[in-house]
Amino acid sequence: MALLSALALSACTRPVPPPPPPSPTPPAFASEIRPVTEVDVAGSWRPGCPVGPDRLRLVRLTHWDFAGQPRTGALVVHEAVAADVVTVFDALFRQRFPIRQMRPVDVYGGDDAASMAADNTSGFNCRRAVTEGAASWSTHAYGRAIDVNPVENPYLFGGRVLPPAGAAYVDRGAYRPGMAVPDGVLVRAFAAVGWSWGGVWSNPDYQHFTTGR
Repeated sequence: MALLSALALSACTRPVPPPPPPSPTPPAFASEIRPVTEVDVAGSWRPGCPVGPDRLRLVRLTHWDFAGQPRTGALVVHEAVAADVVTVFDALFRQRFPIRQMRPVDVYGGDDAASMAADNTSGFNCRRAVTEGAASWSTHAYGRAIDVNPVENPYLFGGRVLPPAGAAYVDRGAYRPGMAVPDGVLVRAFAAVGWSWGGVWSNPDYQHFTTGR
């Protein structure tokens, strides 16, 4: 009896472990739209481009990275589509769609190849379109196009893979995070605001989303 009483007392006095801490509340999506100056686009704009800096906007947005961490990125786009862009990336944030990084192409001196190689999601860049036809302005030159996760979503053009690191993602049947696929989160988010996807072109440009508005 004495032994049982001692065991019972020991059980009653044993420290109770504290409850686990509550799960952290996911951060809320945040965005900001502000005007652009020539200084902001010094590497991607020049006189003679189809739109001037006064028609462009810098859009700051929260997004998830590939490690599941919230980040703040920025895109330069035409003023007419800035609200669309906020709507799209709000939807992507709620779905936790990962984006490697999101920086204006000016960080790369306006060099589209360097931006793609860095797997950078970008918008405005005053450059010519990469096509087989006559020279023409890219929709990026109007601030009405966005390239998302270029490595995971390469442009297949003339037997080339742009960027070259995107060769690992040419097989679109093997889905991996960050990819644009038919009826996937990324494609649906842009389609919801009336943007089209380059992934259905004869030369698929899986990273490319654009609007004529």
